[in-house]
Amino acid sequence: MTRTWIFDLDDTLHDASAHIFPVMNQAMTQYIMDHLHLNEEDAHALRRHYWRIYGATMRGLTRHHGIKPAHFLHVTHQFPDLEQMVIRSQRLRHCIQRLPGRKVVFTNAPMRYALRVLKLMGIDGLFDQVCSVESTRFHPKPSFRGFRAMLRRIKARPADCVMMEDNAQALMTAKRLGMKTVLISRRLCKPSFVDARLRSVLKLNRIKL
Repeated sequence: MTRTWIFDLDDTLHDASAHIFPVMNQAMTQYIMDHLHLNEEDAHALRRHYWRIYGATMRGLTRHHGIKPAHFLHVTHQFPDLEQMVIRSQRLRHCIQRLPGRKVVFTNAPMRYALRVLKLMGIDGLFDQVCSVESTRFHPKPSFRGFRAMLRRIKARPADCVMMEDNAQALMTAKRLGMKTVLISRRLCKPSFVDARLRSVLKLNRIKL
């Protein structure tokens, strides 16, 4: 058995909420305003509604409005100032290197953005594969189809995998497939389908799975 450590990207490997998500959310709201001809308030509400229902705004827009997912992701993930927005940790590289087994990134973000973030963080060479939303044919987490596509791509059995995520719904899917699950969150609650909760991915050495 080769253990496979599967990392979400945003708000798991790095803090995207501080600088990136506010800009991304505004870009998504603007996209909805431009393409569905809604005012800002209605576009904001629709973006959040689809995120709650599907786990990704993109999924709702493609399913109900015929939006092309690749175009939506391209427009909303530009970030010309990304270098100043990414929060880096000097300890993260050492923490990941110490884990025995394969390491994979599994993100709902587009590949170009994911690779840029990993490079800026100085950890791009630590992962065997990066599975973006394109890798799942635009079936984002928490979709079972997305998870199964990722597992086929990395050639791993769920029982050999540990999934690290800030999104509990994605971890519920991972657990149902048979993975070990680690919730990265500052909240104290730990759902029954979560094997361990950590405030930071830097604390991985404190748990045994």
